[in-house]
Amino acid sequence: MKVEIVEVAARDGLQNEKVQFTTAQKIDLIHRMIAAGARRLEVASFVRADRVPQMADAEAVIAGLDLPANVVTIGLVLNPRGLDRALRTDVCEVGAVCVASDTFARKNQGEASAQSAKIAADVVREARAAGRRAQATIGAAFGCPFEGEVDTAWVMAIAEEIAAAGPVEIALADTVGVAVPREVASLVEKVKATTGLPIRVHLHDTRGAGIANAWAAIGAGAATLDASLGGIGGCPFAPGATGNIATEDLVYLCARSGVTTGYDLDRTIATARWLAGEMGRALPGAVSRAGGFPMKEDR
Repeated sequence: MKVEIVEVAARDGLQNEKVQFTTAQKIDLIHRMIAAGARRLEVASFVRADRVPQMADAEAVIAGLDLPANVVTIGLVLNPRGLDRALRTDVCEVGAVCVASDTFARKNQGEASAQSAKIAADVVREARAAGRRAQATIGAAFGCPFEGEVDTAWVMAIAEEIAAAGPVEIALADTVGVAVPREVASLVEKVKATTGLPIRVHLHDTRGAGIANAWAAIGAGAATLDASLGGIGGCPFAPGATGNIATEDLVYLCARSGVTTGYDLDRTIATARWLAGEMGRALPGAVSRAGGFPMKEDR
């Protein structure tokens, strides 16, 4: 079995960090993760610099990358203005975003949930018309920090609306880390069956269930999982939204379970330790602190 891991440290990982990374540091991080095996990476977000200062240099980061031909870069886009910026760069893929609850959607994007879904679908269509790959993420798909439980039927309706726009995939985001494996598996199966599209899952480890949820997503047929080196990340507009699942933890889980990812675990661990040094603190990822474990030859 093979699963794709999208490295999101340079975007989702850094966006909530108080330590401001330079453009050169971000480019170095991206290049190091490519050396560790990443072939699809979120590299920037085309959002207002006054709201997300870490993403102020999106264009400069993309312009400074030196990438192998088989690497796909993703730029996050929330609205038509962001799309215009993205299309003026060499970013390979546009990542549209909508949110499954009204309160969070308004705080994140200034629109109610239904409007955010419409905008995401329009972004996908316009990006495709411009010749770019496009996908969409449904934020707070498993729960909202302000409203609590999210109606699964509403998430399904959003997924169908976006699917009609022709994205390469739909991502389901546990933005505040409230999901448990049963819920993750159920929603992945439902959205996959309804839309016929590959499903990507974006998980936060806020309540300690992130890596278990990742395994449930894989078992339910998710084609792609997001992860952030060292487990850094969070959302500036969602209270308590702490780090993503750590890339090294997910790579370790997959390697020990016979799931191919294309990542080199030792290099990923080394890069996580480098990142901890750059940030001047210990990072949440477990495997980069504990180290790997020898594989049995018969695995």
